[in-house]
Amino acid sequence: MTRTPTRKTRQQSPVRRSQHRPVSRRPSRPRPRNWQLRAALSGAALCVALLAWAAIARQLAPDSNTLLTRFDAIVVLGTPADSDGNPAPAQLASVTEAVHEYERGVAPRLILTGGAAHNQFVEARVMAQAAHAQGIPESSIFIEPDAQDTIQNACYSVRIMKSHGWHSAEVVSSAAHLPRVSLILSHLPSDWRLEWRTHAAPSLSPDSAANNIASASVETLKTMRYLIWARFADHCEL
Repeated sequence: MTRTPTRKTRQQSPVRRSQHRPVSRRPSRPRPRNWQLRAALSGAALCVALLAWAAIARQLAPDSNTLLTRFDAIVVLGTPADSDGNPAPAQLASVTEAVHEYERGVAPRLILTGGAAHNQFVEARVMAQAAHAQGIPESSIFIEPDAQDTIQNACYSVRIMKSHGWHSAEVVSSAAHLPRVSLILSHLPSDWRLEWRTHAAPSLSPDSAANNIASASVETLKTMRYLIWARFADHCEL
């Protein structure tokens, strides 16, 4: 009998199980934020800081640089007339308070300052008519008709004072406006020594809380603009 050949079977070596060590995962790095988001956050932080600076500057602004109670002139800062050329409430309030100060003997004359900054009506001339209607003689009224902003109000009024040899003034405007006015007066050129104090004109009718907040917010923005740009760009030459 022939034997069928037997197939040689290979002996398989036992499979060694690999020892699985725990793989240490590196902590994932935080993905960098989008540059536009970072720029927006930086810009917002800068705006908040500048607004805070302006608000603090308004709180610390002086209301005078003198102890005088009598002055050479009362300077009334302009605000826009209405669309018909009549004194707007804020404008009439400033003129009326200046007239009261004149009648109290604070100063013997008024300087009314303001050009046609917001419409075709010259603010100083509208205020002069209102002051004259309240009893101020024309000889005691001086008109500055060219100023287009508060810096020019202060600068051009001081020019009038310098030309007459006057050295002191009470400056009348709204309460919200005066802190910025004080900062401007504090930075006038030192070649003409001006003694000044500010005086708030009360509103002729009660203001709502919303109006007061809005006025303060607008003035804070304008103060920020003055601090970072306008006081360097708009030079007053006396």
